Amino acid sequence: MGYNNFGGFGGGNLGNLMRQAQKMQEEMERTRKELDESEFSSSVGGGMIEVKMMGNRTLKSISIKKEVVDPDDVEMLEDLIVSAVNDVLGQISRKEKELMPSVPGLM
Repeated sequence: MGYNNFGGFGGGNLGNLMRQAQKMQEEMERTRKELDESEFSSSVGGGMIEVKMMGNRTLKSISIKKEVVDPDDVEMLEDLIVSAVNDVLGQISRKEKELMPSVPGLM
């Protein structure tokens, strides 16, 4: 008695809830695709190093001006590259948080 027609559990609301969940998933997939195809860039050292990366974290390019290449100071060049890469990764993470809802298990 009572629950065998799902009336006690929301009845037709279950169907609406499933449609809303599917719509949300489709929107998230569209947003993820848009983010993945977006390009992010970072320039450090007064424009001496530029890194371009796609939203899916695929490295697209690293541009290094000749003036920054000093064989006696390779560590500075390495530090600038690391800084640019970390900056662009941070940009992507911030954009993800902005665009994607914070629902556990969906990221």
